Amino acid sequence: MCGIIGYVGDTAAAPILLKALRNLEYRGYDSAGIATIHNGKVSAEKDVGKIDQVCGKHDLEKLPGNVGIGHVRWATHGDVTQVNAHPHFDCKGEIAVVHNGIVENYRELRTRLEPKHRFVSQTDTEVIPHLIEEYMDAGATLEQAVLQTSRQLKGCYAFAAVCVKEPDRVVATRRESPLVVGANSHRAFIASDALAFLQETNRVVFLEDGEFVILGKTVTFLDQDGKPIKKEFKEVDWKWDQATKQGYDYYMMKEILEEPQAIRQAMMQDRKLLLEMGIGILRSRQVVITACGTSRFAALIGRYLFSRLAGKFCDVIMGSEFQYFSDSIDRNTLVIAVSQSGETADVIQGVKRAKENGAQVYSIVNTVGSTLARMADRVLYLNCGPEIGVAATKTFVSQLTLFYLLAFTMENRLDDGIQQLLDICPLIEQNVKQNNKGLQVLAQKTRDRNDFYYIARGINFAIAAEGALKMKEISYIHAEGMPAGELKHGTLALVDHGTPIVVVAPDDYTYDETIANAHETKARGAFVIGLSEETNPIFDAWIPIPDVDEIFQPLVTVVPLQLLAYYSALARGRDPDKPRNLAKSVTVL
Repeated sequence: MCGIIGYVGDTAAAPILLKALRNLEYRGYDSAGIATIHNGKVSAEKDVGKIDQVCGKHDLEKLPGNVGIGHVRWATHGDVTQVNAHPHFDCKGEIAVVHNGIVENYRELRTRLEPKHRFVSQTDTEVIPHLIEEYMDAGATLEQAVLQTSRQLKGCYAFAAVCVKEPDRVVATRRESPLVVGANSHRAFIASDALAFLQETNRVVFLEDGEFVILGKTVTFLDQDGKPIKKEFKEVDWKWDQATKQGYDYYMMKEILEEPQAIRQAMMQDRKLLLEMGIGILRSRQVVITACGTSRFAALIGRYLFSRLAGKFCDVIMGSEFQYFSDSIDRNTLVIAVSQSGETADVIQGVKRAKENGAQVYSIVNTVGSTLARMADRVLYLNCGPEIGVAATKTFVSQLTLFYLLAFTMENRLDDGIQQLLDICPLIEQNVKQNNKGLQVLAQKTRDRNDFYYIARGINFAIAAEGALKMKEISYIHAEGMPAGELKHGTLALVDHGTPIVVVAPDDYTYDETIANAHETKARGAFVIGLSEETNPIFDAWIPIPDVDEIFQPLVTVVPLQLLAYYSALARGRDPDKPRNLAKSVTVL
């Protein structure tokens, strides 16, 4: 959460920083700001709101100088106010800092610094420029001051600093929060995500915990002791046009429509690696999948597939709770960490504990070189390109695809599984066209309802939960997903006249029981929305789905639910790409 960018180059920094911040806005959009160095002073503007709103109040592009830093904020400490927006400064306004993460001991540091320093914000970040100021006043260079400051900080963080005394450089470091360096022949960047500068260069280096980078006429890397180290730039294979809307109103719609292709791309895996991982799963005494949010629902379906196809039972533990089970993790445990960004703080913390206990780690991520990818013994990449919408869509079906591949590999039916997945892709494309108009009408019809309930059984229970998550994320509607059989154990008390009940009821062995539960809600006046191959008299609204084998139903049931959430957000005047209070890459605990 929060996005930072730093730049040193041969042309004005502000327009490039602004463009980069637009690419990082999915990480935070409470406020934004830029600081540049020019003619011996820091020029800066910052304010609350999304980038376009901040630009409407201030001429960010006109800040002078070829060196600068920028930030988009997702608030963790302090209200969403102009003074709490980044960058933050020292007492003299000569040092500027942008920061992602949390300084856990900031109160202690602030108490120590306050007798000699003037603080103006409520943030934890502000201790950083004042610490740098102290060290520089004592004779340290910016590089040395950043190194000494980092040793004072507890928590997870990444920050970048500039100073008028060294106007040709940006110094940055990280601990448990992502930073990636990019460079071409004339320009160098530091950012929370390579998407920030992908239009300029796809040559990147990922910083490890405790490492430092100095952007200047050259790019210099230092270890945690401040000693120079060599790091090689590598090319990321994402294309710039993958990170643009390409004519769509919102990224979310573009990314939903990309799902069939995302499935095809996710299948482009090394068979030898799949076999090694499949054997590793089968041979492990204990297998635990850990993930958060949408990735956790993919993991629940993965658990079902492993059991159904390969007879291998495993457990799924949400990332934020995983560390509390660490006593049960040992060298006989295989941990599969699932995260689209590869930077999810909760998952990373649990994986660290697992590795300390001797566990083997596999990861399923989208971002090449991300923290979880580097921590893992083996890694599968989603290969679906950048996903900009905060609500995960195409990365979810890509994660499912990798679980299908692993399950079919363990069953020794990989070729059969691949062919069946390929056959489903055109069915999804046709179903989107079939449902598109009807879902828009349904969203308008239910726009005044503030409670939705999603029910299903078997493999589709996780899809009911995921559909509810999408609805609450981008429409701000209270939505709950649950096994249909649980309705009568409490939730049925909340159902009254007109309450929308989304019934995921494909024609399989769960159909009759799920429809019976739908009747229970209908008897209380519910408005029943049915997802099924055929309509049923119980349905007040019907969302048709393709007829596929039971184990593949999640791939065809989730897409209409994503579209329903999308159109419900539009019907209520929400921005589906940037839901309030949420950010895509959750890098704080």
